[in-house]
Amino acid sequence: MSVEIWLAYVVAAIVFSFAPGSGTVNSISNGMVYGWRKSLASIVGLQLGMAVHIVLVGVGLGALVAQSALAFTVIKWVGVGYLVWLGIQKWREQSTLAIENVDKSVTSGCLFRRAVLVNLTNPKTIVFLVALFPQFINAAQPQLPQLLILGVTTLVIDACVMMFYVCLASRFTGYIRSATVMTRLNRIFGSMFIGCGALLALARA
Repeated sequence: MSVEIWLAYVVAAIVFSFAPGSGTVNSISNGMVYGWRKSLASIVGLQLGMAVHIVLVGVGLGALVAQSALAFTVIKWVGVGYLVWLGIQKWREQSTLAIENVDKSVTSGCLFRRAVLVNLTNPKTIVFLVALFPQFINAAQPQLPQLLILGVTTLVIDACVMMFYVCLASRFTGYIRSATVMTRLNRIFGSMFIGCGALLALARA
């Protein structure tokens, strides 16, 4: 994998991690309620859950490349369409954060387990990875090194972004909870998803 391809993926992974989703909501709510130190366990849990999805996607894509180059190309185009669709959905989405009646006495272990389940039970994560990974994989080169690079990059970036959200939420609770702010974030990252999809479509063409 060339440095240029990797840097392009870094940008896409940053957009993916920053975009409001279940992991983002989990990190923000934990940061507001428990503070950044206790919320570290939840960040680790989120990454463990995502790592499981990455392994599943990697195994599936590796098998697909081995069986059919045409099917792999089709997946790439479907991925482009999904990114554009996801951007449109983000534009229309209105998110709010509710943290009332939260038990503040929960342990770090409990936060960890909850976070693992958040990512494991979120089908959007695995669908997004299926849409994104093929755009940056060269089917003519060994698959495992490429998938390892993409997977590790995803986990490191997502951990950093979730840490950013946790720290931000612990300091600016009222501002982060604003429905207006969440709506603006959805529209910003919705536009970015549409842009990524359009750029990848041009590259495929």
